[in-house]
Amino acid sequence: MKKIELTDKQKLWLKIGLTTLYFVVVFILVLSSMEKRTDSLGNEIIHFNQIAFSIFGRGIYFYAIAIITGIGIAYFYGAHIARKIGFSEDNLFDGFIMGTIIGILGARIYYAIFSWKEGGFDKDPLRVITGFFNEEGGLAIHGAVIAAAIFAYFFCKKRKEDIFKLGEMLFPGFFIGQIFGRWGNFFNKEAHGGPIRDTVLASREFLEKLPIPRFVVDQMYINGTYMHPTFLYESVWNLIGLILVITIRKKTKKYWYGDAVLFYMVWYGIGRFFVESLRTDALLFNFLGMELRIAQVVSILMIVAGITLFILRRIFKVKPVSFIELVEENRGVEA
Repeated sequence: MKKIELTDKQKLWLKIGLTTLYFVVVFILVLSSMEKRTDSLGNEIIHFNQIAFSIFGRGIYFYAIAIITGIGIAYFYGAHIARKIGFSEDNLFDGFIMGTIIGILGARIYYAIFSWKEGGFDKDPLRVITGFFNEEGGLAIHGAVIAAAIFAYFFCKKRKEDIFKLGEMLFPGFFIGQIFGRWGNFFNKEAHGGPIRDTVLASREFLEKLPIPRFVVDQMYINGTYMHPTFLYESVWNLIGLILVITIRKKTKKYWYGDAVLFYMVWYGIGRFFVESLRTDALLFNFLGMELRIAQVVSILMIVAGITLFILRRIFKVKPVSFIELVEENRGVEA
């Protein structure tokens, strides 16, 4: 049987077609999950179900679709950058598969550690793993970032790849993953903030004044009142961060390749610190009699570490090559 060879243009159109088809199917699933309800004020509101569809009686959640979508787009974006900066696409694919699994495990383990007693993990430690198969929630993005970063270091060392190059793909990928992934929280009605005002009416009026879609306002009607859509705040913050890092590295040679790691640490740390103060499901730990929000503590550490490493990198001139120069250099190699 003759092997079909596609041109680069045909491959591009095939990718565009399949991507469009995927999002059309997801859009149809979202529309089919909608149902009308009424809030305590008598307003007709739109509610979205958590489950997109079922296979053999097992529900497939929109949360999973949102996570998979973010991971998939992050990979294709990373592959695009890999070609520009001279990173092996085969190594990227291998690292992506292993890193995704390790990142998810890291997110789960991190969550379990900091909710050990509250989550009942002390009585059944195996739930750290079995929870994945019992449709049990409990993931923390900081755990995924830490686990993926550690894995990236050893992976690059083993494959003899430049970890600074990998960072230039990996951390914008975290932005992308979280931009889409947070919408899984929207469908689950989780990771939201507390009541916005003392009354239901005042809370809804506050949300209606914000430049956000009505369906988001409606979905934030939880437990008889309207909550802060912190998932949306974080998703938008990450989108702005992604746009900034992509724009800056194309515009100035003062941006060195690998700076995406430090930018992510500072930018996400700032956003998460403030968003966490609004959330009602924060992981807590007791320190000298004070209850601290773990995500805020980790966010502060990320900000401080990101700024410190940025300054030290400039002082000691660690790989002082701009992203622009790296792309130009690789273009010359390809030619």
